[in-house]
Amino acid sequence: MSFNLASFGLNGRRALITGSGKGIGLALARGLGAAGATVVINDRNMDKARRVASQLIDEGINAEFAVFDVTDRAQLFEAINTFEAETGPIDILLNNAGVQRRAPLEDFTAQDWHELMRVNLDGVFHVSQAVARHMIGRGRGKIINICSVQSELARPTIAPYAASKGAVKMLTKGMCAEWARHGIQANGLAPGYFATEMNRALVDDQQFSEWLCKRTPAGRWGQVEELCGAAVFLASPASDFINGQTLFVDGGLTSVV
Repeated sequence: MSFNLASFGLNGRRALITGSGKGIGLALARGLGAAGATVVINDRNMDKARRVASQLIDEGINAEFAVFDVTDRAQLFEAINTFEAETGPIDILLNNAGVQRRAPLEDFTAQDWHELMRVNLDGVFHVSQAVARHMIGRGRGKIINICSVQSELARPTIAPYAASKGAVKMLTKGMCAEWARHGIQANGLAPGYFATEMNRALVDDQQFSEWLCKRTPAGRWGQVEELCGAAVFLASPASDFINGQTLFVDGGLTSVV
């Protein structure tokens, strides 16, 4: 079998990106759409999801939307099952929805811990299970879980976030172990430090930004568009024999001390 560059294309594929109303999720939706996929914008708010999908359509991207909260298992199962029945198959799932909470570990509240885990870990499990049941029946599918450099590294004040992202990395391996035989590839995409709304406080902290630029071999913050190439690769047929892996897009941060 000869290699074909067309294997990197996503024409004819439909990709659901959770939490894609803004930030990294929206950037990844644009990237997958540019590669030919029909992207499904997800948000908890109907008006926002519809507005973002309409915006992408105006940009020349095929876009649809699905409204559900990743922390509400019953709601998301109903939404995904209805979407599959009435709109079409979800070929690619990109689990992007996530939150951050910062506090010294000894002061971290139980409420913040549980909220963070419900979104960052439970949400990945619930949405993946809902979508994978359909993928298994078709014998194919791509799942991309947004991990983090915190899947490998910890920093003060974000230990629970690191715990959630470390768990997502291992859940990704578990998906490979369970679902690879059904033609599903599950991989992680781990961003380093990117200039996003979630990281606004760090971007604006001159001392932290100076430290980060010295710590990162690339010498700078990442731009969200720089995640798109890796996402397209993991979503495409070009990665059909890659499974259970985590691809770090971090300017070299996790490769040096």
